[in-house]
Amino acid sequence: MSGRTIRVSEIFGPTIQGEGAMIGQPTVFVRTGGCDYRCAWCDTLHAVDTTFRSEWAPMTPEAILKQVDRLSGTRPLTISLSGGNPAIQPLGPLIDLGQRAGYRFALETQGSLAKDWFADLDILTLSPKPPSSGMETDWQKLAECVDAAGSGPQTVLKVVVFDNADYGYARDVADRYPSLPIYLQPGNHTPPPPDGDDTAIDMEGIMDRMRWLIGKVAEDRWYEATVLPQLHTLIWGNLKGV
Repeated sequence: MSGRTIRVSEIFGPTIQGEGAMIGQPTVFVRTGGCDYRCAWCDTLHAVDTTFRSEWAPMTPEAILKQVDRLSGTRPLTISLSGGNPAIQPLGPLIDLGQRAGYRFALETQGSLAKDWFADLDILTLSPKPPSSGMETDWQKLAECVDAAGSGPQTVLKVVVFDNADYGYARDVADRYPSLPIYLQPGNHTPPPPDGDDTAIDMEGIMDRMRWLIGKVAEDRWYEATVLPQLHTLIWGNLKGV
């Protein structure tokens, strides 16, 4: 047994990765609990807000992998580590254990905490948060995350874009790391509906932002950028566990 537990909000799948470099690919999600950010448009508050702490189960790497094995039918695929901010958790032993069993690991983080085990990942998505999030980017910490990954994983950037300020921020991020692929994602933010249906999304607003974002990239001839929606959101809304 590893000795250190990981706070887990939920484990689910197999399903598809809904965004970024692995969009459409089969995966099992291990969503950890806890985050050092409080983004204005966060769509996973159940894994962020400490109000939900009682729902986060402390699990050993062995217990997590056993559950993933059950879900995957013991056929190794990609395990997506998400949150919250999964970099808060001691995920190194889980990555080592899972890779020895044939699993691949992808992780997404805002780039606020660098870990030496980033170098052991197969895919690392750094998703620094733009102005609309209400958070400030610590560029030094983001650089430390890039350095920690080194040449180990496939490292990519992903930026959520709601407006011109976010778009300008994304251009700045890309200019800082021209060797890293960058994915742009139209923002998904829906105020809590009066009927309590937290799976509902503003489809019209998302599609408007998608068309606007595609137009901006084309007009600017920013041909290095990849523009993608949140595929899982278009299919299932903000439903948990998909």
